[in-house]
Amino acid sequence: MGLTLTEKILKAHVVDGEFVKGSEIGIRIDQTLTQDATGTMAYLEFEAMGVPRVKTERSVAYIDHNTLQSGFENADDHRFIGSVAKKHGIYFSRPGNGICHQVHLERFGAPGKTLIGSDSHTPTGGGIGMIAIGAGGLDVAVAMGGGAYYITYPKIVKVELTGKLSPWVSAKDVILEVLRRLSVKGGVGKVIEYCGEGVKTLSVPERATITNMGAELGATTSIFPSDETTREFLKAQKREDVYVPLSADPDAVYDEVVEINLSELVPLAACPHSPDNVKTVEEIGKLKIDQVCIGSCTNSSLMDMMKVAHILKGKTVHPDVSLSIAPGSKQVLNMLAQNGALAVMIDAGARILESACGPCIGMGQSPNSKGVSLRTFNRNFEGRSGTKDGQIYLVSPEMAAASALTGYLTDPRTLEGSFEFTMPKEFVINDNMVVPPATEAEMDSVEILRGPNIKPFPETAPLSETIECGCSLKVGDNITTDHIMPAGAKILPLRSNIPAISNYCFTVCDEKFPERAKSMGKSIIVGGSNYGQGSSREHAALAPLYLGVKAVLVKSFARIHRANLINAGILPLTFVNEADYENIAQGDELVIADVRKAVSEGKTQLTVVNKTNGKEIPVLCELTGRTKDIVLAGGLLDYTRESLK
Repeated sequence: MGLTLTEKILKAHVVDGEFVKGSEIGIRIDQTLTQDATGTMAYLEFEAMGVPRVKTERSVAYIDHNTLQSGFENADDHRFIGSVAKKHGIYFSRPGNGICHQVHLERFGAPGKTLIGSDSHTPTGGGIGMIAIGAGGLDVAVAMGGGAYYITYPKIVKVELTGKLSPWVSAKDVILEVLRRLSVKGGVGKVIEYCGEGVKTLSVPERATITNMGAELGATTSIFPSDETTREFLKAQKREDVYVPLSADPDAVYDEVVEINLSELVPLAACPHSPDNVKTVEEIGKLKIDQVCIGSCTNSSLMDMMKVAHILKGKTVHPDVSLSIAPGSKQVLNMLAQNGALAVMIDAGARILESACGPCIGMGQSPNSKGVSLRTFNRNFEGRSGTKDGQIYLVSPEMAAASALTGYLTDPRTLEGSFEFTMPKEFVINDNMVVPPATEAEMDSVEILRGPNIKPFPETAPLSETIECGCSLKVGDNITTDHIMPAGAKILPLRSNIPAISNYCFTVCDEKFPERAKSMGKSIIVGGSNYGQGSSREHAALAPLYLGVKAVLVKSFARIHRANLINAGILPLTFVNEADYENIAQGDELVIADVRKAVSEGKTQLTVVNKTNGKEIPVLCELTGRTKDIVLAGGLLDYTRESLK
């Protein structure tokens, strides 16, 4: 029996565990990336391990999230990350060099390699045949120190692509169609592997758009084969030396198969407030818009930007619409400036933003009250834009540009003619904004520069004998990490200061939660299905840890957040019977007796006693030998310190 592409790469990297579906495996990590919203904490964690220099083939620290410097905090974090990178063997991508995923695809990613990043959209690297996985910062720190990264051996879903996209239908429509079919929970525990004749019709930037938004499926990652198209892209980036051809065996066996005829796809949009709330333009109807934002790690490639420039050329943005455009990297921005496309965008009335994440994480460009904003981004969670009642639609660059001209949601197929973008034979290469690390001989003389906003990792403690405390919060289904730990220009600068940022924890759901949790001292949170979907931000676990949360009991978890809770030493529990969710109310007193003994003995079913109403609730505590030891130790940092002794 042949192997899938996913299995081939994983098998070549397994260093611990059995290569069996559903079991936990540890894989060797070749590359890591961080960004500044998660990077400061990741590097504080790396320092705490006491490893002098990274042991990966290539680790890169990017500055792309917190680039709005309205106070000293972000600039201090950037300076700290730059000094840590120089001292410990990490390449440093300076502010202005671009969005981590776009730059990594262009300059560092390599087929067949493993990559983890402290950002949930790290699977972008799957567009060139990498196993690229989003993870918590602590997992990335461990990988930089030479430790394995652990995942559950995934199910593998084959997405068979046939046909070819019609004019003005895009790669964004492909992944929106997958989301429409599978939902934001449909990829949990799975890798999405794209195959078929249709793959050959898609460029590397188009493939990267599709793998990028695989994160919204809850998938472990997504991957395309490495083929002649991949080689041409790497050759144009003057990196052909890293190319290797990679594909699944013809007789590979998959757990599921999804078939998509690219020729049959039409322009789609994800409606508020979920990426899987997907409809056609006809289904949505005539929708007046207020804002259009083009960019993000999903759609900011040179290909995307040239399509937008073609649509805007010689025209003017509708007077009722604010259009902003953020090229994804310095390379893209440079090439737009040199070929005249940047002037076309400016002439049309676009507001040109720096090459950074910007509006996608609420860093500026928040829409007006109840404003309808079309965005080429990957998430449209409620409030994420910075405007609580903002109505965010996720669309392709083609639909975004066409709509910016008309003032209404517009099907790009109504545009005259067509536009075929030809990938350049050579990209403009200038890596002067990537600072290499100090040599081993120089590293001891490098000083780590810390600002007053940078606080140490929260105190942890081994799992207690019994957990007895109140339920501090009860929430519903599909709680995102934006609910737990909001982003935005006001809060993101506090990412290196857990005591300060914890004051915003869950305030989207309940403004009194931080104060209540502090007053309770220790507590349990109860939630519904798909708890913790969204970004990889470990702050959504570290802030509850700081506020005294000892366990989280839900119907089901999103993958990265569950791992982050374990890394923080917070006990992840799920209901045996989902109906028992109704048997706990906020404020109820809960007891999990002899929990340390039960976890130590490997018991997978515990009992939560609700002292308030007398109910006994069976719950699952599914921890492997390694994750069991992490929770017992009080978290991954404590566990790693002990293992390195």
